[in-house]
Amino acid sequence: MLKQKKNIPPKKRTKKDISEKSIENNKSMVRITSGIGNLDKLIEGGIEKNSTNLLVGGSGSGKSIFGMQFLVEGLEKGEKCLYVTFEEKKGKFFRHMKRFGWDLEAYEKKGLFTFLEYTPVKVKTMLEEGGGTVESIIRKQKTSRMVIDSITSFALLFDKELAKREAALGLFNLIEKWEVTSILTLEGKPLTGTELNSRTLEFESDSIISLYFLRHKHLRKRFIEVLKMRGTNHSKEIYRFIIGNKGVTVANKPTENPLNK
Repeated sequence: MLKQKKNIPPKKRTKKDISEKSIENNKSMVRITSGIGNLDKLIEGGIEKNSTNLLVGGSGSGKSIFGMQFLVEGLEKGEKCLYVTFEEKKGKFFRHMKRFGWDLEAYEKKGLFTFLEYTPVKVKTMLEEGGGTVESIIRKQKTSRMVIDSITSFALLFDKELAKREAALGLFNLIEKWEVTSILTLEGKPLTGTELNSRTLEFESDSIISLYFLRHKHLRKRFIEVLKMRGTNHSKEIYRFIIGNKGVTVANKPTENPLNK
């Protein structure tokens, strides 16, 4: 008599399984250059194409400049790029970026660059409608790079943690559907679960890069750390970076951990 085979449920994938699988597939991963001086050396040549990347840092840490520099890298190659902001005014932002030699108005006239002043409420509507204005721009212009600066204001619309998590998941799912390489900035410190539930963001984002702006004796210094990048054997050390005439440049050598001081 034949024995019946038992129905064995499929093994549930853990974060470790997903991470190991992504490392196996990293040879076939398509990467794009970040445009950030010396950063690509720390992340195996660049950021994964069509990935969603979280940039975390406090006020004045350089998040907006970092994000715009990432877009300029694409603009210089003829790519269509989109900057979505909840806080910046177009005229003021364009003037500030000129100090780095970035003529955003010229890119805009060429049809390469779109600056979209959005409100957190509109993003909420966008999630409800499944795309809205942002998706229309991306589809029409065939946008390849996008920055959303910042999702912190968006999080304030939700009082309950469950609603925040659902909104974060909805936003990440939309961005994945759009097939753009994106950077989302977040105000605050990573791994603390402040404005948005950090565990949701950490798990859903393809990478987390942290910018620190710390006081050391009588000066403030800037540091960068790649906390996570799927499918990438990235540097685990902390590096200093400066904001100069051409934007963000990461130091060639790592530094002592400033967080332990």
